[in-house]
Amino acid sequence: MEPVFMIGTQRSGSNLLRLMLNQLNDIASPHPPHILERMFPLMSGYGDLNNDGNFNVLVDDVCRLVELNPVEWSGVSFDRASIAAQATERSLMAVYNAVYDVYAEAQNAKTWCCKSLANIKYIEEIKNYYKHPKFIYLYRDGRDVALSFQKAVVGEKHIYNIAKDWADTQNLALNLKASVSAKYFHSISYEELTQNPEKSAKALCAFLGAKYVPEMLDFHKTKEAKNAAQSSELWGNVTSPILTNNSKKYKKEMSEEDVRIFESVAGTMLDCLGYERDFVTIGSEQKFEKTDIDSFNMQNKKQKMVNMSKVDEEDKKRRERQSKLLDEIKSRSAA
Repeated sequence: MEPVFMIGTQRSGSNLLRLMLNQLNDIASPHPPHILERMFPLMSGYGDLNNDGNFNVLVDDVCRLVELNPVEWSGVSFDRASIAAQATERSLMAVYNAVYDVYAEAQNAKTWCCKSLANIKYIEEIKNYYKHPKFIYLYRDGRDVALSFQKAVVGEKHIYNIAKDWADTQNLALNLKASVSAKYFHSISYEELTQNPEKSAKALCAFLGAKYVPEMLDFHKTKEAKNAAQSSELWGNVTSPILTNNSKKYKKEMSEEDVRIFESVAGTMLDCLGYERDFVTIGSEQKFEKTDIDSFNMQNKKQKMVNMSKVDEEDKKRRERQSKLLDEIKSRSAA
């Protein structure tokens, strides 16, 4: 089995789907430390990876990033020498692959799924390294995504910024869909997943070549779900059964002004994914001037600070562990 990559935008049910996949014997699906997203921007600081010392530092940093993940990867330890030996080339992709392979082996799984949705930004690197990677594209009505982001500690906060990021990400995913064979790409909406979970799970298993098990729907009873929920309020829902009434909440909770902004910015992508617009018809989208966008960006920045100030102290400490490591790597590179 080829490795599996989940792509899309956060706040779309990816933690729910990860835990469902983790119930399959053939697939290991740990909580993501976002290796590619966090490490690729820092790679220039490692110098020539053909140098053993430089490569071993990279291996150690990637392993530390995983070990400091807010949700622990249980049942596995990372021997640096073994990871380095298992890497098929001197690259971040090879180290990343070795780390996930070691975890899958520890779980007696045939392959693994990486839930880091930001991997959509590194599709070319993934396609160049793997022969036939599989992609699960998980998407959700962007207006509900926006509502969720506005409440969460992560992500953008102003409706304009969320809409722009959401539309850009869906566009990347749909471009990827158009470029690969259907046998390597599976699309699933949050609405389908929550309204028809068994049907959705069976279709997903058929795509993956894995045997469906009813335990997929009991994900919320697992130790992995409990660990995730205890690590952050972001994932508090995963210890509950699937929420079947968690769609179209924006209709009651989002202002008409915000819906209009979202549909003006991302209406075309809503159309592409089959979501009906509420207010802004095709061709009547509002155009935003630079002064408008500057104001949105300022409000976005302020709200991020407000949301961060409300984070539970223990949650904040768990997040800071990885941040401190990344700061250490940056400082080392600067020195």
